[in-house]
Amino acid sequence: MAVATQQQEREEVGARRVVFLLDACSAIEQRILRQWILEHHVPTGIPYEMIPIPPTRRRPRRPRLDSRLDACLAAYDDPLLTPLRVVWLPQEAPGGPRRRLLRLLLLGDPRDPGRMRQALGARRSAHYQVVAGEAALASELRERWRRAGGADLGETTGLADFVTRQAALALERAERRVRGLRYKVPRFVREDIVSRPAFRGGIARLAADAGRPIQPALAEAERYLKEIAATHSPYVIDLTAQLIHLLYTRAYGEALHYDRGDLERAYALAQRYPVVFLPSHKSNLDHLVLQYALHENGHPPNHTAGGINMNFFPVGPLVRRSGVFFIRRTFKDNPIYKFVLRSYIDYLIEKRFSLEWYIEGGRSRSGKLLPPRFGLLANVVDAYRRGKSEDVILIPVAIAYDQIQDVGSYTAEQHGGKKERESFGWFVGVVRGLRNRFGDIYIRFGRPISLAQTLGPPDPLAAERLSGDDTEEQHLTVQKLAFEVAVRINRVTPITPTSLVALALLGRGDRALSVPEIQVALQNLVQYIRRRALPTTVDLGLDSPESVQRTLDALVENGVVTSYAEGPEAVYAIGPDQHLTAAYYRNTIVHFFVTSAIAEIALLRAGEDHVEQRRATFWEEAMRLRDLLKFEFFFAEKERFREELAAEIALHDDKWESALARGPAAIQAVVRSFRPFNAHRVLRPFLHAYLVVADALVRENPDAPFDQNAFLNRCLARGKQYLLQRRIQSGESVSKVLFETALRLAGNRGLLERGTPDLIERRRAFAEEIRAAIRRADAIELLAHSRVAGLIP
Repeated sequence: MAVATQQQEREEVGARRVVFLLDACSAIEQRILRQWILEHHVPTGIPYEMIPIPPTRRRPRRPRLDSRLDACLAAYDDPLLTPLRVVWLPQEAPGGPRRRLLRLLLLGDPRDPGRMRQALGARRSAHYQVVAGEAALASELRERWRRAGGADLGETTGLADFVTRQAALALERAERRVRGLRYKVPRFVREDIVSRPAFRGGIARLAADAGRPIQPALAEAERYLKEIAATHSPYVIDLTAQLIHLLYTRAYGEALHYDRGDLERAYALAQRYPVVFLPSHKSNLDHLVLQYALHENGHPPNHTAGGINMNFFPVGPLVRRSGVFFIRRTFKDNPIYKFVLRSYIDYLIEKRFSLEWYIEGGRSRSGKLLPPRFGLLANVVDAYRRGKSEDVILIPVAIAYDQIQDVGSYTAEQHGGKKERESFGWFVGVVRGLRNRFGDIYIRFGRPISLAQTLGPPDPLAAERLSGDDTEEQHLTVQKLAFEVAVRINRVTPITPTSLVALALLGRGDRALSVPEIQVALQNLVQYIRRRALPTTVDLGLDSPESVQRTLDALVENGVVTSYAEGPEAVYAIGPDQHLTAAYYRNTIVHFFVTSAIAEIALLRAGEDHVEQRRATFWEEAMRLRDLLKFEFFFAEKERFREELAAEIALHDDKWESALARGPAAIQAVVRSFRPFNAHRVLRPFLHAYLVVADALVRENPDAPFDQNAFLNRCLARGKQYLLQRRIQSGESVSKVLFETALRLAGNRGLLERGTPDLIERRRAFAEEIRAAIRRADAIELLAHSRVAGLIP
């Protein structure tokens, strides 16, 4: 409710009666509130009245307003309205999360006890507290109602309804001061949005454009808003937190690994501006573990966007009450739905609620960060530009696992299998799958991005010009923001021992290695990580046989690695048909090694005997590789990329640029200075997948209609053939996900357009470009073997 100034209250309190609005859901609560009034207000001698309003904790389906409230609001003496509520205080109970969960299930919400518990709690004042919301004069509330357009909206949003909602909101703020911000949740979201003149006016315009009556269009919009909006419940928030802990600890350690200081800084930002958490998406647990980390640090639950496919019983109703709002996968041709979703995002930004969604859109099937999706980010940018908030803070979040349960289904999909549809049976399968031990979970928060600093101050006029996602300028702005978020996620993604061992084993092909041999294979990798100060989950400690053995044992337990023999004679190799699984873990960190791998190949190209302008050739080859892999990895802008590449080579040989001028021998020396060699194990698996697609395109009829699904199936068959012929080195390159990315690149280069002149020749040139890069990656592998054999230092 609007705040009546203290000075005004002091001047008028003697002559103005006070009307207490009692938000009570039981006779016991009414008795407590009346007793409080007798003890705290009656002695003042000021006239007062008590009027019950519909309770907010147990909202009746058809709330009935006391007729005295209408009379009060119409009274000539302009009374001061003060809402009151009883806040029940949960008592500290011994035991851990399991016992807390059991108490919640058996006894219900401690903040909303039943009659028996209320009767027991009412005997001791330590079990409850009476809170008063900010008072307001009836005239002030009437004026606010008029400004909100209430006078034009009819009986459904009459003055008395408006006053009761304002009373409930004032009581929520007062209760929050008692309970803390963990339970900062919106109330009356649908009622508030629908009652806004801007919302109703927008729907009226859309209805007019479509030649529809306004009322059916408005009813449709209200249905969409009900379908979308989260409906928070403090009880379910607590219940869900304990369920999450029970769920993830079945397969992972008790503690989530993160920096509490990062969450403290995020908490401070959220007090001033809306904060948007943008996590990576590797597992079905991602949202749950982030929600639990926020909960145990006193944060309110984020408003998290979820696909409508997850809205099935019992998951949908449960997560909706703990902060998830559901959106449809496609709604491009539904202008009313788009407008409702935009209005909902506007409301959340305006009210400074924290948001969350996956910038990738869906779970990564390859382990790498997927290209970002722009839809919701465009809505947030649009809301900011239209002045819904002075700033919006984007927080990139990397969530990493030692191992994950989902990887088996990912590899099946990469081999051409169908994605399992979400359902109750699917959910039961997910829970059952958490019986194995998968290690630990790590959450890392990237450097926040301020929209005010990035885009400048809000500009409603410019926002009107750029509204929607159709303008090139708007799209470019959102695209740059999204890619910056992705880069910052990659930058803080921690390197796990599992991912590093997978990288080392895949680099040795099908050869089985002993623990000492794996330790040697890891040595240069670990030194490189320390030299570059790359983020790690823990001190890797892979210098010792014991730490290597622990990591191998965990991979063997889940079938990723196979152990041959036992004891000191044991050797280890990637398990049969497990190359895609191992590649998944490697790919979570592969971005840290891509620049080094490109440098190796570009230097080899510059060092070839027939090359004259070696410096120009080096940069030409590096930029060619950057373009070839632009849909696979996130690269910096061209100039920044050149700087990163130069710094990477200087890490190994700071005189590399002069070596370019001295000739092939000097360039070969620069290449041999690289520790470790990366191109063969980092880039070649992707290049082999691209080669399968390129060769398949050469054999496609250029004039026939292009069927992508049939083509991808042919690529899977060709990839298996190439693997049997040893034309590609590993089964990880036979991947539908990689084939799709290669096909996207081909489309970007105009290689899928029917009837294009010289199409076959350009497809052949594409395949030859890939083969040339593969040949140089093969040469790097020979150098790596030479180093292992002791032929080069």
